[in-house]
Amino acid sequence: MKRNLRPRRLAIPGIVLAATGALLGSSALPSMPGFPGLPAREHAPRGLNILLMGTDERDTLTAAQKQTFHAGGKPCGCSDVLMLIHVSAQRDRVSVIGMPRDSAAEIPPYREKPGARERPPHPAKLNAAYQEGGPELMIRTVESMAKVNIDRFLQVDFRRFMNSVDEVGGVEVCTPRRLKDSATRLDLKPGKHRLGGGQALQYVRSRHVDGSADLGRIQRQQRFLVQAWREMRERKLLTRPRRMTHLAEMLLGSGRQGFQPGELVELAAALHRLPDAATEFTTVPIAGFAPARLGIGAALAWDPEESDALFAKVRDDRPLIERGAQPKPKDPPDILGKTVPVRGSAYACH
Repeated sequence: MKRNLRPRRLAIPGIVLAATGALLGSSALPSMPGFPGLPAREHAPRGLNILLMGTDERDTLTAAQKQTFHAGGKPCGCSDVLMLIHVSAQRDRVSVIGMPRDSAAEIPPYREKPGARERPPHPAKLNAAYQEGGPELMIRTVESMAKVNIDRFLQVDFRRFMNSVDEVGGVEVCTPRRLKDSATRLDLKPGKHRLGGGQALQYVRSRHVDGSADLGRIQRQQRFLVQAWREMRERKLLTRPRRMTHLAEMLLGSGRQGFQPGELVELAAALHRLPDAATEFTTVPIAGFAPARLGIGAALAWDPEESDALFAKVRDDRPLIERGAQPKPKDPPDILGKTVPVRGSAYACH
């Protein structure tokens, strides 16, 4: 499976779902400009799978920002955030599945460059796929593990995340308990908090709040997505062309991109009617830890039966949650507990 996929960088909060809206707002989209290897959308409605990748690149942050928001350290060039976003064929549902960065994976065979010797398949942690072969190898790895086809991808780095949050005036988050992280220095008391770009980065990066590690971090990232999208919708930002054009241009920058600003503005507006209850969030089911013989360190092993059942719903364009059900999230989640999909409305602040 060879594709001419090249990186593009978008931001992770509400504008990510807005950008997703740019891909689902109509039943037909042309090939992305500058990306001839990505197929055009079919005119017949069909589900759409988007891989959201958050990288740890931080070179564009200032020294002061790194110090203030505890975002220093040497980046590994990995994808520390990985979510599969599925948009239903009828454009009435969005399902988001988080995949822990330390999942045990088998990297498919690949060549670092044309003509190079092919590297055979080998075990590694999932986030290493990006480090080894960029977004294309990450996409192939996820496709192999989940047995789903990825139609598009979005990339995120620290700078564009912070800029996008500041551009929309911050995002309000809420927590019923204190959130204190020893690494990022996040310290939020119970209640509601409006976070600017730097604080929001601390919030979505924190994984030492409790014993839930990356699963708790994924849950907070998904809560953040819900709140950011909710605020943008309620403030009618998606239906203000000038404001959205400015935001889209800031996100896309002046380099070669897979979207034109006008596409984002026109098509993202179509998603503003999607309510919180029409979004679903979960994490891939975990069975335990990968065996030491793989030689990849402490890694989480997906539950083969439950994860296949989860991704089968994506393949069949079925909802993750039964009609009328209102499951409640467990906070913090259990690392080895049963994974329960929840509606976006369960993650929203009230």
